[in-house]
Amino acid sequence: MTDSETMTDSRQTSGPDIWLKAGFVFIAAITVFRIVALAISPVDLYPDEAQYWVWSQSLDWGYFSKPPLIAWVISASTSLFGLSDFAIRLPSNVFHAFTGLFLLLAGSRLSVPRIGFWAAVIYLTMPGAWLSAGIISTDAILLTFWSGAFYALVRLRQGAGWATAIGLGLAVGLGFLAKYAMIYFVIGLGLAIALDPPARRAMLSLKGLAATVITVVFLLPNILWNAANDFATVQHTADNANWGGDLIHLGELADFIGSQFIGYGPALFGTLLAGFWLALKRPLAMDGNTRLLLVLFSLPILLVVSTQAFISRAHANWAAAAYIAASLLVAVLLLSGRPWRRYVLYGSVALSCAIGLVFTSVALSPPLAETLGLSNAFKRVRGWEETADAVADAANAGAYDGVVFDDRNVFHEMQRYGGAIEPELFMWQRFASPHNHADETWPLPAGYEGRLLVVSHRPLDTHRLREDFLSFEPAGEIAIPVGGGRLRVFTLWQAQGHDRVERSEAYEQRWMEEDARRTAAGEN
Repeated sequence: MTDSETMTDSRQTSGPDIWLKAGFVFIAAITVFRIVALAISPVDLYPDEAQYWVWSQSLDWGYFSKPPLIAWVISASTSLFGLSDFAIRLPSNVFHAFTGLFLLLAGSRLSVPRIGFWAAVIYLTMPGAWLSAGIISTDAILLTFWSGAFYALVRLRQGAGWATAIGLGLAVGLGFLAKYAMIYFVIGLGLAIALDPPARRAMLSLKGLAATVITVVFLLPNILWNAANDFATVQHTADNANWGGDLIHLGELADFIGSQFIGYGPALFGTLLAGFWLALKRPLAMDGNTRLLLVLFSLPILLVVSTQAFISRAHANWAAAAYIAASLLVAVLLLSGRPWRRYVLYGSVALSCAIGLVFTSVALSPPLAETLGLSNAFKRVRGWEETADAVADAANAGAYDGVVFDDRNVFHEMQRYGGAIEPELFMWQRFASPHNHADETWPLPAGYEGRLLVVSHRPLDTHRLREDFLSFEPAGEIAIPVGGGRLRVFTLWQAQGHDRVERSEAYEQRWMEEDARRTAAGEN
């Protein structure tokens, strides 16, 4: 080999190493930054976060509205780092870091390390990731196992061995234990088997069979838990779809699509839509089916959730799993072709970083949030300790036997921050059957005779509340500032003799008519 050939070979091998090293450094740097910001964050737990923490106090194979993995993760983190809000949220950043790492590696395998680097950067800096990094959520955990499964599939397509097949099974199985949205991965995998020959060869083999068996083994305990609990989690997931009534909601669809432009970034989401169009227009002429594979693991998710939004409603994060393959596809598109595409990429990442830094600064500084008029965005994560102190003062001073709540969000926040509340905590059950974990686990018992403090956060339900007690008298009000001149207001009632009215069809019809009458009369 000549000197010139040696120099050429050196440049070819050092280039990929540089992109991989740069990826590792970027992932580490942004993760450390976010962990430091999390450590000094003054915001309280969001109600869903408080609920997840409650679950972590009693580990099981499933819960009313979610599979069990988030509770296990929080339990592990708080066992290691204490019971602080920081320890509860810390795993989110660790999982995001691993997702970035899997994207870096998957991009390097599918194309070149530069693609993997930019896919990781796109994912970790998109506005939705900045928000997710500040909370503990099922999405952060799901996306790690989703990206890990996708990386394992990419390797299996290229002839990897049994360890990769086992890794694929573990990732898919754990993904299902994080969130049932992992089903979208199975849908993408089915489409890949049908349309992508390398994926078909990999999955229709003993290795593919082994991955499938491992997935089922991991999922089986949660299936058995659901069977033993009237399929509570599955039923809750179905209820969330909310397919009753009018099945045409153009406004909901527009809101959902708009939220994707905001959460992913306007230019990046626009590029993604263009990529879908190009991929479907020329499906057999795309980098050895690389782009087709990425489309199969992103487009179906957005189509399904968009359809759900059209016929009912859909939250922005319901399509979060699409942005693993989407980030790789966008990186491929913007790093090829004319130079202006690179400027779109660099500008979009810079804008996302700027948005993230502003969001982080506002979250860390309530005065800054008020100055910028953004306090309303944080009202649900501020003032919960003060709220719990006020409820404790009212409950402990009145010699009550129990405290009853009509809002499960408030109930779980009091479980988290209300350690000073001496009476037992109960949930008033609005519907005939439990509609949430608090309803199911801590309902106010029928015939309860003790003296109760009712803490009501739902004015429209006050009349229903009163009907369930023999005695129901005013006991004051609590008003907690949450920033921007806004107050979190509760009405307090002394109640006794719980005699719950049957939630029959006649009951619901009567109150629906009464609510309409009160609204028309301006009484609510």
